[in-house]
Amino acid sequence: MGDEKQSRRYFVSGLVQGVGFRFFAQREAGKLRIGGYARNLLDGRVEVLAIGSSAQLDEMKNALERGPRFSSVSGVREEAAHHDPRYEKGFVIEPDV
Repeated sequence: MGDEKQSRRYFVSGLVQGVGFRFFAQREAGKLRIGGYARNLLDGRVEVLAIGSSAQLDEMKNALERGPRFSSVSGVREEAAHHDPRYEKGFVIEPDV
């Protein structure tokens, strides 16, 4: 079960916009070899969809909780997400919502 691909959505709160958070998420996803996307939300949070194994997704959540240098993460809410095959092969930055 550990290697089976899963999809999770993370909502990252705090000082996470204007500090390179989406690019940080993209770099971390590349290191972990997971797919998905990051985008800014109108309410000031960053949404991250991640597709990978349970272990990869746990590492991604840890990275999101840490954030990049100039960010200040106050929380990461996690939920299961519908699998979207468009994002399996790579991690992209989507337009703001």
